[in-house]
Amino acid sequence: MKKRIFLILGLTMLTALPAQAGCFADYKAKQDSPLRLHYGVIELPDAACASRAAAKQEIERRISRDRWKLLNVMSVFAQDGLAERKDSAGQFFLKY
Repeated sequence: MKKRIFLILGLTMLTALPAQAGCFADYKAKQDSPLRLHYGVIELPDAACASRAAAKQEIERRISRDRWKLLNVMSVFAQDGLAERKDSAGQFFLKY
């Protein structure tokens, strides 16, 4: 009986927890002819948050459809870093 109560309490506490914060990265990219540069912020799936290399692959895949070439992944961060980057990213804030 005690095990059942603890199990129910444990499951109740887990469902009451907030959703896990998102994962994001900021990056720099370019286009040639004519040369264009941009700084952007992108939301990543959990699998791409494991490392900068994983983030790089995901970002390259998404921005390449508009002929952007990834120059650098600046950082991978949680949702609490979004506000400070929003103005700098401008039109490339969460575009991809």
